[in-house]
Amino acid sequence: MARNMTLKANVPTPGPAPANVIPLRASFLPRHREYLMRWLDAGACMGLCDADVSSRSEDGPIEHVLVWVRENADPAYLLRPEGMNWVLIDNLRDHRLGTFHRFEAALYAIRPVLACGATAAA
Repeated sequence: MARNMTLKANVPTPGPAPANVIPLRASFLPRHREYLMRWLDAGACMGLCDADVSSRSEDGPIEHVLVWVRENADPAYLLRPEGMNWVLIDNLRDHRLGTFHRFEAALYAIRPVLACGATAAA
């Protein structure tokens, strides 16, 4: 028994449904800014000069933190969120130095001027 089958041309096959997945990303909180300022003040005697917090837009998520040390005119370190971690990069050599679960731990890796657990309450 033969059946007549007609093929439909150019019929899109259903693909995967769009996912409502929101990637987790570390956020730069007010307590991070406060800790960064305290860390810079405490580290001035160890060569810390300045830091710049850059965001995509005025109210957007943080892109990166640049840290200057007295030995170089260019920013020496770049710190950026990656997922729920903070990545520390030697900005002069473009070399990844490490991944840290806490922002404070990444700063401690640059210069251990404050106790690693000395975080201000949010």
